[in-house]
Amino acid sequence: MWLHIDPSSGTPMYRQIADQIRQAVAGGILRPGDRLPSVRDLAVYLTINPNTVVRAYQELEKDGLIETARGRGVFVSCRAAEVAPDEKVRRIAPILDRLVAEAYLLGIGENELLELVRDKLRERGGLLPYE
Repeated sequence: MWLHIDPSSGTPMYRQIADQIRQAVAGGILRPGDRLPSVRDLAVYLTINPNTVVRAYQELEKDGLIETARGRGVFVSCRAAEVAPDEKVRRIAPILDRLVAEAYLLGIGENELLELVRDKLRERGGLLPYE
């Protein structure tokens, strides 16, 4: 499975799970309609409390990225790709805040950080598949 958590990270475990699922959706690893592991299965796999997975799933459901179908499971929402522009900014802002704060703590300057981001974008072939 592609989901991993780092208990020593300063980022809460539920946030790590939610962020990785967001990245998987954005990167095309997960597509609308794909089934996610059950809360129990993911908690067992990651050896964490099921409530941590519940919190991550609740956040993703609130953001419209996943849907829970009672008795059927948890799925990537068909609306996952349909995000309003202001919602995109709201979602990316805390990630950017963490990135900038971490860069500052590591002594990475603005130009170096921008170059690292550009390198990552080049690795992916751009930000979006059609760019």
